[in-house]
Amino acid sequence: MQRRHILQAAAAALALPSLARAQAYPVKPIRYIVPVAAGGGSDMVGRVVTERWGRALGQTFVVDNLSGGGGVVACQATQRAAPDGYTLMQGYVATHGTAPATRKLPYDALRDFTPVGMIGSTPNVLVVNTSLPVNDLRGFIDYLKKNPARLSYGSAGAGSLTHLTAELFKLQTDTFMVHIPYRGIAPATTDVIAGQTQAMFPGLAAALPHIRSGRLRPLAVTGNQRHPALKDVPTMEEAGVKGFDAQQWYGIVGP
Repeated sequence: MQRRHILQAAAAALALPSLARAQAYPVKPIRYIVPVAAGGGSDMVGRVVTERWGRALGQTFVVDNLSGGGGVVACQATQRAAPDGYTLMQGYVATHGTAPATRKLPYDALRDFTPVGMIGSTPNVLVVNTSLPVNDLRGFIDYLKKNPARLSYGSAGAGSLTHLTAELFKLQTDTFMVHIPYRGIAPATTDVIAGQTQAMFPGLAAALPHIRSGRLRPLAVTGNQRHPALKDVPTMEEAGVKGFDAQQWYGIVGP
């Protein structure tokens, strides 16, 4: 995450409800719900920003990982919490974008939450298991066409951006892979590294450590330009899949 995004998010955290500020907020630790399992990109973002917010506010943030249902478990816990500023949640594209747009949920993404501030966004990156005999996007597409239904991809859960991005890829390239949903991006990443699945579209924050260590092979990034952290990896557009984009965003909400 860029430093300016973290600073903007810290400023947003200071702009909490006036009632809480009138009571010398915060006077006790703040519960910060992250709607995915520990170890993924969203979890990493949450731990980085809460450490900075804790210093800015002089109070502890307690990160609470509540995975399940593509963010439904976390959203329900946040929805039921007292609206006093001591329970916040890291909303992201699944909880307040793709999931509400694609299925019936036990919460209303607009009515049941107070938006506090935006943290930032990252592109998604197509990564594959390093044993797969492909080195670029065109080679991967050709391999899929020659091996229909033999490959599978992991996602952070049904309705997540990692799921829908891969489905969009299948539609635009006329290829097929079996979808294997997980309870968060961390276990999905573990299995693609181990070869249980062969591909994935994680957010860059989750994928970058494994790309740098050589455990995942990046083929292309979403977005309209290359990312500075992966200067040698082309965009989907550059690699031949025209008009393809997806962005993973993160923000703060309260009940």
